[in-house]
Amino acid sequence: MDHTALELIELGAVFFGLGLLGRFAGKIGLSPIPLYLLGGLFFGAGGFVPLTGIEDFTGLAGEIGVVLLLLLLGLEYSAAELVTGLRRSWTAGLLDIVLNAAPGVAVALILDWGVIGALVMGGVTYISSSGIIAKVLGDLGRLGNRETPVVLSILVFEDLVMALYLPILTALLVGVTFVGGLTAVGISVAVLAVVLLVALRYGRFVSAVVDSPDREVFLLKVLGAALLVAGFASAMQVSAAVGAFLLGIAISGSTAENATKMLEPLRDLFAAIFFVVFGLNTDPASIPPMLGWAAALAVVTTFTKIATGWWAARRQKIGPLGRARAGAALVARGEFSIIIAGLAVGYGVVDERLAALATTYVLLMAVIGPITARVVEPLAEAIRNRRPATNTTPAPSAGS
Repeated sequence: MDHTALELIELGAVFFGLGLLGRFAGKIGLSPIPLYLLGGLFFGAGGFVPLTGIEDFTGLAGEIGVVLLLLLLGLEYSAAELVTGLRRSWTAGLLDIVLNAAPGVAVALILDWGVIGALVMGGVTYISSSGIIAKVLGDLGRLGNRETPVVLSILVFEDLVMALYLPILTALLVGVTFVGGLTAVGISVAVLAVVLLVALRYGRFVSAVVDSPDREVFLLKVLGAALLVAGFASAMQVSAAVGAFLLGIAISGSTAENATKMLEPLRDLFAAIFFVVFGLNTDPASIPPMLGWAAALAVVTTFTKIATGWWAARRQKIGPLGRARAGAALVARGEFSIIIAGLAVGYGVVDERLAALATTYVLLMAVIGPITARVVEPLAEAIRNRRPATNTTPAPSAGS
């Protein structure tokens, strides 16, 4: 069979299969993300029906999916709201680092993977998946909830930490000098500062540049701008997701509303591919040896992320139900954790088992995260309804 024809058939099977999985997820009231991941495992390396020849397309499409997820999330908020959220949540961001990096560091040291291995695993367990969380919040209709800005500010804080963490990690992996590492960090900080300044001061000009009365021109300009910003951000050792998000907050008013409506179908398509690609790149045979450690990390870091979100939402005077939703929303790990592990293993400096542990852990958390986010609300309601009612009968007066 012709190579192009085979690729078209494989892509058609993937898309149609995603549609079936999405419909099934809707019928059982579950986010489709875990099913997309399991579908990727089924068709990936070591799966039952491995797909070959479409890796280049699916890999790039997955990256576009992450960019669109964060772009549309950024369109929901203004630059002023972002700065206010960061100012209010920086203490929660520091707590997030301590609580969620520590379990990964501890396991790496127990397995004798050294300081660099500990630094890598700390990053793997620390960083939440902005892509998965953005998708889950959209699926559950919680983007307008009061606790969502708290979740968003923590995610942005994490991505900004990654902008500092990744250059430092790369410097350690390649063995560059201390000065070289500081230079990489300085470039990352400068790029972030410039982009954020543009979003705050000149957002209306950004909106004017991408806006157009013609739908086709508007779509091309918005999508092109998002990919350009994400690409330049990634080239400067800054998260592509952060770049897309900051572009989203720089676009405001009716331009942002029109962009959201225009890009939502594309986001859903490419985001689905992103989650499938994650599964495609996971060999099922690598899971059993590290399953015990991964399960232990999954349990511990589920509770530490919930504690982080609960504490952050409580500081903003959000009620118990909103605190629970905020904590549960942060549980999922995904794209960044795999990037960190792949970077470390690619340089050949860390133990090869680290890749298997990171992959197994992220697969568990990518499934547990959306499920936790969905069940936390009915679970919290059930617990609250089981509490004994407070006696509201007024006490007798002194004269009765």
